[in-house]
Amino acid sequence: MPQIRLLPSHVVDRIAAGEVVERPAAAVKELVENALDAGASRITVSLQEGGIRRIEVSDDGSGMSAAELPVAIQRHATSKLSETADLVHITTLGFRGEALPSIGAAARLAITSRPQGAETAYSIRVEGGIVSEVEPAAGTPGTRIVVSDLFFATPARRAFLRSPRVEADHAEAVIRRLALSAPGVGFRLEHEGRTILDLAPADRRGRLAALLSTDEAEALVSVEAEREEVILSGFAGAAATHRATGAAQYLVVNGRPVIDPVLKTALRVAYLEVIPRGRFPVAGLWLDLPHRAVDVNVHPAKTELRFRDAERIRGLLISALRAALSRPAVLQYQPRAALRGYGRAANAYADPAAPPAPAYDGPAARLAEPGITDTLERPVSMLAETQLPLDASPLARSIPRPEAVAPPAPHHPLGAAVAQVLDTYIIAVAADGTLILVDQHAAHERLTHEALREQVAGPAGPRSQPMLLPAVIDLTQADAARLAEAAPDLARLGLEIEGFGPGAIMVRALPAVLGLADPAPLLRDIADELGELGETTALSEKLDAVVARMACHGSIRAGRRLNEAEMNALLRQMEQVPRAATCSHGRPTFLKMSRAEIETLFGRRGN
Repeated sequence: MPQIRLLPSHVVDRIAAGEVVERPAAAVKELVENALDAGASRITVSLQEGGIRRIEVSDDGSGMSAAELPVAIQRHATSKLSETADLVHITTLGFRGEALPSIGAAARLAITSRPQGAETAYSIRVEGGIVSEVEPAAGTPGTRIVVSDLFFATPARRAFLRSPRVEADHAEAVIRRLALSAPGVGFRLEHEGRTILDLAPADRRGRLAALLSTDEAEALVSVEAEREEVILSGFAGAAATHRATGAAQYLVVNGRPVIDPVLKTALRVAYLEVIPRGRFPVAGLWLDLPHRAVDVNVHPAKTELRFRDAERIRGLLISALRAALSRPAVLQYQPRAALRGYGRAANAYADPAAPPAPAYDGPAARLAEPGITDTLERPVSMLAETQLPLDASPLARSIPRPEAVAPPAPHHPLGAAVAQVLDTYIIAVAADGTLILVDQHAAHERLTHEALREQVAGPAGPRSQPMLLPAVIDLTQADAARLAEAAPDLARLGLEIEGFGPGAIMVRALPAVLGLADPAPLLRDIADELGELGETTALSEKLDAVVARMACHGSIRAGRRLNEAEMNALLRQMEQVPRAATCSHGRPTFLKMSRAEIETLFGRRGN
């Protein structure tokens, strides 16, 4: 058996580097955290090839002296801790003293620093763990760090990196989280010479708004709560504002940006009853509590925490968010996109101050597209809707008189519609007395999904509906680049787009089956979906995920009133689709209760 022995120091350094720096974004995070700890008021990050080839971080912080530079690149050298007691009272983002030596062990590292008030800057270099002498250099007050050829010393690890675009996306996500944790600091992120982010110092709401879309920023509501020594503050999106992923959830604990499962779960639970399943709320929340009540030294990247009383923290978040969402102003909020016209002439330039269009003025508010048609080209005619008086019960709409209800036909498994409740669910009765409850949005989503899939598989592909005026959608540069790259594949789905400068996409046509008036929410969700799937996902899987997302946007919504003809048309279409029992996300579209089950519930069986 081989003898147990100590590893050489350079091997230890490279092992440590793998724990701290697993990709360029991790190096960016460590360097920016150091800049913030140094009191910087402006931080600039420049990347080449997503940070694989080069990372440059410059700040105007306190800087380091010539004597401090060779110490700073040694393991466990830090100015942020001095005694064991400090580990339970950590007030800085970094504290382990591992970042610079770990980066220097895995890449070529050059540090140039000049303390505030000093006349000269000094520099030091580290290449694969080999340290140069400290030399005088030209430099402004603060610190400039350049990381070149990441993982050149460990080629096996470099082979696991993704494409430059994906790595740049991860770095941008890191900068966004850090920028929200320090709103008073200016941030600039560049990639291949292009500006990705340029954030001026702001207050908390201003910084969060700069990281979100205009509609999302307008829908923010204040969240404030305090329980004993725990203070929660920040902003969350109204119930009508949500995304396909959790990319717009920013959480800060004692000034540290985190991706913590306890807080993420609390956020999800708070919105559980107000947003569709599978959607993610938008939020920027700051949690401040005594340092003794939280342990930040439990994760190599310091993004997860251990709360002394996790249940109390979770309960505070849930109750505070639910209280904010229950305010009357929040309940009445509709995003700007919802106020735009629904007709064929509607586009992204519609006046947001204009009154909403009539409920059935166009394709987005009609059931004339797949799901409420005999074929894709022959829509069922809309019947005039009877308006209920204001004092009518909100629980049941469009309930026909018993004598007016057509008896269910034996060959219709889903029966005949008899009522719509909560403007969301259709009650139907089959010929054998079975009671059926249908979720109209989930059902129509499946029908739209299947119609799109059938068109995609056909020789001609989905039919596009050109917009009268092309719509320009503002996005993050990463989302815009992701969509522009996928444009040829999206065109196969009837969605015709093209890049329109940095951070913008022009939409020329939409799939006709959707009948959407405003393409902005759809494009943001598709960008999120593509980002979540990544490059390793097969093209067919990506397209099917996009089709599912399109189906969700092109379906009738919960809260939409239907008349008897519309409800029955939906039921008939469901009976013709083999997979109509579930929506595109796997949720049931209808529930059945037999006459025997109903009689059992009421104690009538056997009597």
